[in-house]
Amino acid sequence: MAELVIHQIEYAFREAIRRAYGMDISPLVTPATNERFGDYQANVAMSLAKELSSGGTTRTTPREVAQKIAENLHLGAMAEDISIAGPGFINVTLSPTFVAERLTQMASDERLLVPLARQRERVVVDYSGPNIAKQMHVGHLRSTIIGDAISRVIEFLGHEVIRQNHVGDWGTQFGMLIAYLEETNMSAETHIEDLEEFYRAAKARFDADPAFQEKARQTVVRLQSGADKERKLWQRIVEETRRHYLPIYERLGVRLTVADERGESFYNDMLPNVVEELRNTGLAVESDGAIVVFTSSYDNPLIIQKSDGGYLYATTDLAAIRYRVAVLKASRIIYTHDSRQSQHFAQVFEVARRVGWAKGVKLEFAPFGTMLGEDGKPFKTRSGNTVKLKDLLDEAEERAYSLVSEKNPALPEETKRRIARAVGIGAVKYADLSKDRLSDYVFSWDKMLALEGNTAPYLQYAYARIRSIFRKGGISELPNIRIELTEEAELRLGKHLIRLGEAIENVCSELKPHLLCSYLYELATRFTGFYEKCPVLQAPEPIRSQRLALADLTARSIALGLELLGIEHPEQM
Repeated sequence: MAELVIHQIEYAFREAIRRAYGMDISPLVTPATNERFGDYQANVAMSLAKELSSGGTTRTTPREVAQKIAENLHLGAMAEDISIAGPGFINVTLSPTFVAERLTQMASDERLLVPLARQRERVVVDYSGPNIAKQMHVGHLRSTIIGDAISRVIEFLGHEVIRQNHVGDWGTQFGMLIAYLEETNMSAETHIEDLEEFYRAAKARFDADPAFQEKARQTVVRLQSGADKERKLWQRIVEETRRHYLPIYERLGVRLTVADERGESFYNDMLPNVVEELRNTGLAVESDGAIVVFTSSYDNPLIIQKSDGGYLYATTDLAAIRYRVAVLKASRIIYTHDSRQSQHFAQVFEVARRVGWAKGVKLEFAPFGTMLGEDGKPFKTRSGNTVKLKDLLDEAEERAYSLVSEKNPALPEETKRRIARAVGIGAVKYADLSKDRLSDYVFSWDKMLALEGNTAPYLQYAYARIRSIFRKGGISELPNIRIELTEEAELRLGKHLIRLGEAIENVCSELKPHLLCSYLYELATRFTGFYEKCPVLQAPEPIRSQRLALADLTARSIALGLELLGIEHPEQM
């Protein structure tokens, strides 16, 4: 099995520390912060020197520790140079011969030397979560595409991913909606064309008419007791909503289906048992008529049952954790939701652990910030309304179509439309995914559709340009060739290419897709530098074939990276 270069270096450093000091500790290896000093650096000397000095009478400096570790470090042909900088950073510069050999192996490997995980996990990823009877809006975008990218990456590394779309399909509002559906006498064949308008009309009717309010309350009681008529009408509203949001998933290239849905209704019958078990263990207590659990980090308790007997989101989320561990056998559960839910998930996770429902299971919250308009406020329409996701994607495709038509007017209409879809949707997704998910970001059409800078169109264009080299040269496939690196631009590109697996692994561990975006942008930038300085098709053999191999590796790496982000990569733009 292929092993990442950084892991090989980490292992060598661990052995060096063991030989030098008889200790087994992390060497704290990272990519070098400045490539002028090397490719990787170990930062362990500072902390180790402090530990050694505190345990004895002789003071040891970090540089002395670094020197001793370096003397015991055996990297063989992998390293061209090992040096010590600053207070005790140990820098490793990779050998061009090693990099070239690694690239040669990479060229013949379908996975580009990205290893499968040694220990496979079953991972539940909870994302998207639209509300029934409402159309998806921009507020659903981040959870949907961040969750999808995380799922794709984890799956690519060999883990089993169970996607869970926790839709809001239960609650008192359904009494109002079902009663209104009955009152308007919509036939089963009639579609609800505008969900927002349907919801608003039902709410207006509810607010204006006390008799209708009472009817709605009676309706929800019948629904929750399983009455056949109300259940069928509820199911119809659910299916109508799916009719609106499933095409959105398809346009976004998001891997979510009806089979992945586990709405609030799914857990409804489990809620009484959740409360009962928490009460029996003594974790849940009564407070002001409600049933609550006090947690360690917050003054406000987690409410799991209201004084009127109703349940809350927390109860449902606890039921979901119990189900995902006990039935789905998850060893890792990841939630992608708005950062304003941080307290909620911290308390839910603590309760699940304390009651024993998550033993040995990693519960992780991957929060994200807010999409802002150029005025710095949450993104809205000019009239101040919430932007429907469908409308946003429509505009993205139209703007991209104008861009494609301007750049390549001779393309057939069908081709222009296909490319516009890939570029427009890709631009929206990448603009989001390329930002640290913890940050708010400003939505800007001009920036996200630019052919320069860290954008999807820039990467898509880089991929298409590389593929055009092969079309121009009439090259359909490359022979197996041993890659050699003689020019500095080739080496810079090659060193970055062999770090693809590191970027993918970092997304899996840190749940931050922007790390892969940053890698891809740097790769495309380095390829530009290589292509400007190193002729490809005009070069004599065997240099021509070696440089074509580097170009092919770059295109394959960009394609894989974009696929893991859920973004298309057209062969031409």
